Amino acid sequence: MSAFMGEVIGTLILIVFGGGVVAGGNLKKAYSNGGGWIVVTIAWGLAVAMGVFAVGSISGAHLNPAVTIALAITGDFPWNQVGPYILAQMIGAFLGACIVYLHYLPHWEATKDPGAKLAVFSTGPAIPHTFSNILSELIGTFMLVLGLLFIGANSFTEGLNPIAVGLLIVVIGMSLGGTTGYAINPARDLGPRIAHFVLPIAGKGSSNFGYAWIPVVGPILGGSLAAIMYTYLFKGIILSSFWVVLAINAVVLMLAFFMTKGESKSIRKKVA
Repeated sequence: MSAFMGEVIGTLILIVFGGGVVAGGNLKKAYSNGGGWIVVTIAWGLAVAMGVFAVGSISGAHLNPAVTIALAITGDFPWNQVGPYILAQMIGAFLGACIVYLHYLPHWEATKDPGAKLAVFSTGPAIPHTFSNILSELIGTFMLVLGLLFIGANSFTEGLNPIAVGLLIVVIGMSLGGTTGYAINPARDLGPRIAHFVLPIAGKGSSNFGYAWIPVVGPILGGSLAAIMYTYLFKGIILSSFWVVLAINAVVLMLAFFMTKGESKSIRKKVA
């Protein structure tokens, strides 16, 4: 199997289990309906662990464009493979979402809430606030990539690394996921969101593409920042991209801050 197919299959596994647990919790008449946040976070952690177990020896099991870009920044992954890996991750996420749709086929019509259906495929903010939402995704992915680099720097008993990665996902979800649903992965959010848009889901409503840029940009910013900070703080190396990554993070956050101020003014005018 090629590394490209490895990323497709690994990401597909991630979404089948991860999207599947949200579907089970959200969709009416499923026995698991109302399972709650603890169930979701544990299942997502296990979903990542299974994806890593499946293709870790084939592609390295990035399963996440933010991870791929971060590893390219640290010099641990070739830049010319970044594009193909991200494409594979997007394809896998889309196909995984389609499998979840088929698995729960009669439950979409039984569920009346369009938001509950969209949440099966993609994330959304508990409180819409552009600056805070992108900051949440940035911080969550910063901790994800930093944690992955910590795990990679230690010697584990052979075969246990995927479990450590899965536990990392669980703790991020439990501690930081309550604000935006912790996409922390552009492919995990955008691929299934596109599937939501194209699939004939009964009463599905909007795919909310107006928010879709946040779980794409936020994780890339956070992962890139983690890459340069880990290399600087733990290896004593200032990468050539150090100041560029810092500047991009600062500019995007500043723009998000001003966007949020504009949104607040618009809301006040409507209320008045």
